[in-house]
Amino acid sequence: MIKITLPDGSIKKVKNGTTPMEIALNISEGLARNVLSATVNEEIWDANRPIEKDSSLTLHTWNDKEGKMTFWHSTAHIMAEALELLYPGVKLGIGPAIDNGFYYDVDLGEHILTSDELPKIEKIMKELVAKKMTFQRKNISKQEAIEYFTNKKDEYKLELLEELEDGEITFYTQGNFTDLCKGAHIPSSEKIKAIKLLNIAGAYWRGDEKRKQLTRIYGISFPKQKELTNYLELLEEAKKRDHRKLGKEMKLFTFSKKVGQGLPLWLPKGTILKEKLENFLKKAQIKAGYLPISTPHIGHKDLYVTSGHYEKYGEDSFQPIKTPNEGEEFILKPMNCPHHCEIYKSKQYSYKDLPIRFSEFGTVYRYEQSGELHGLTRVRGFTQDDAHIFARPDQLKKEFIDVIDLVLYIFNALGFDDFKTQISLRDPNNKEKYIGTDENWEKAENAIIEAAEEKSLKTVIEYGEAAFYGPKLDFMVKDVLGREWQLGTIQVDYNLPERFNLEYTGHDNEKYQPVMIHRAPFGSMERFVAILIEHCAGNFPIWLAPEQYIILPISEKYHDYAEKVSELLKNYDICGPIDQRAETTSRKIRDAEVSKIPYIIIVGEREEDQEKITVRKHGGENIGSINVDEFIELINKEINDSLITFTN
Repeated sequence: MIKITLPDGSIKKVKNGTTPMEIALNISEGLARNVLSATVNEEIWDANRPIEKDSSLTLHTWNDKEGKMTFWHSTAHIMAEALELLYPGVKLGIGPAIDNGFYYDVDLGEHILTSDELPKIEKIMKELVAKKMTFQRKNISKQEAIEYFTNKKDEYKLELLEELEDGEITFYTQGNFTDLCKGAHIPSSEKIKAIKLLNIAGAYWRGDEKRKQLTRIYGISFPKQKELTNYLELLEEAKKRDHRKLGKEMKLFTFSKKVGQGLPLWLPKGTILKEKLENFLKKAQIKAGYLPISTPHIGHKDLYVTSGHYEKYGEDSFQPIKTPNEGEEFILKPMNCPHHCEIYKSKQYSYKDLPIRFSEFGTVYRYEQSGELHGLTRVRGFTQDDAHIFARPDQLKKEFIDVIDLVLYIFNALGFDDFKTQISLRDPNNKEKYIGTDENWEKAENAIIEAAEEKSLKTVIEYGEAAFYGPKLDFMVKDVLGREWQLGTIQVDYNLPERFNLEYTGHDNEKYQPVMIHRAPFGSMERFVAILIEHCAGNFPIWLAPEQYIILPISEKYHDYAEKVSELLKNYDICGPIDQRAETTSRKIRDAEVSKIPYIIIVGEREEDQEKITVRKHGGENIGSINVDEFIELINKEINDSLITFTN
């Protein structure tokens, strides 16, 4: 007999060789019908794989992330089998599950796959699914695996095998298809009731631009047809909200091949939007006692060697900039924190001075692969709303809680009310990925857990997701389409202060090391703006809109009155342009609607005679004829209702 520990702490004694599915059946038949996979001792397993020692067990259904990932990975295997049937000789790269569905990278030789062929692949997949195939796991020797893929002439699988040790290699077979795979997989293909192949893209093998470009086929699947229908409807809505589309229509930002891939250019309206966000946070930071600083866009290579960033991220950074001085190299700044450490070090601090809170909207640079770039969400140059707090250990929890309050204030002001927090800890089985002592890591991790509990945050713990220098609390926000985004992060760090020999003088006149909190509520300003655009479909709250109104004179003779109205509004910091184009009023209204300007002001003979304005709200609501003072009161009330002052 062996002992199985369930998530609630209860223990079941079962026969050696019992499977997770059999344990699920013992709990309830309904649960067993829905089980897709299991976590056994922190490793994802097939539900039908025998357990042969005392173990912890968590069962996964479609309602769990792990269940969905297993479901989608299994569908990727079925797609691969369909591809082998349709395109003999196809070579397979990798086929993982992703946040929404799956993909497989394939080499079709001389054949160029088009989107017109996707329905044909889908049809074969559905025929395979209908066979109710099971997924069979088999341990196989490295030599057997090499022989198998040598016979198939699949150099991609052979390359993957080079990185695996004998004794850890497994094959999975369903129907007439066998693949190199760690697993896990669902019990049977019959659980897949709906499939949709979404699109095709190019992808360099292993993400290396110097390697061959493969064809990446994206798809998604569901256990119910209705769920696929709902997903496709959301996908259509997401296309309408795509920040790249709206950013172009609203004239917020652009990209230039001559400037370089992944380097956004902010247009005037986008710059106003970004500056409003920055000023909003700066105002709250001043109240919270932050000190503004500014650092250069480059730093000496030795700075990042000291911090550990060069060792960990050197390959993802731009290549060092060599100077005429022999051996002297600079790097485009990948992180702000080493610079902030040096600013702290420029002055002597006592225990009475701490905490010190430095803040900077600092632009950093990472050399992302071109295939990974995506609008503003994945770029090579981006601005972080970075701050670093240097505190005494006894101040750590309070400072951490204060930062949580600041993040919650921002989310409330911007309408992000559906979120959870993720406590990201280091991988206890792979500590070499991280720097610092076990003692420091334990102190940092405990501080985050205690602070999250004190604020009653809805949290999940993820092992292996910590930064290399410390654990963190990440805020996972759901937008109006139900998509989850990581926004805002708070990290505790005992290690950089140690590497930079940071000190403060204690009450006993001895030297002590401060603890450091890394904090970025927005994260990347570029990514935050992209998510915000899609969350509100470009309909920004009135306080944030780059243009709060637009004035439309119905003819040239009313331009002077339009200017008079504009000047009055500017006195109250209400901003907007005058559309003086020789277009019809209806055309101007349509263009203003596309630009999602909150208020449209129309002026003509009647308005000028009565010293009033006719106001129309974005979306078509007609407010009617009012005087300018009434409009100012309307705007200010809307701003005050949506923007509560931060108190610390």
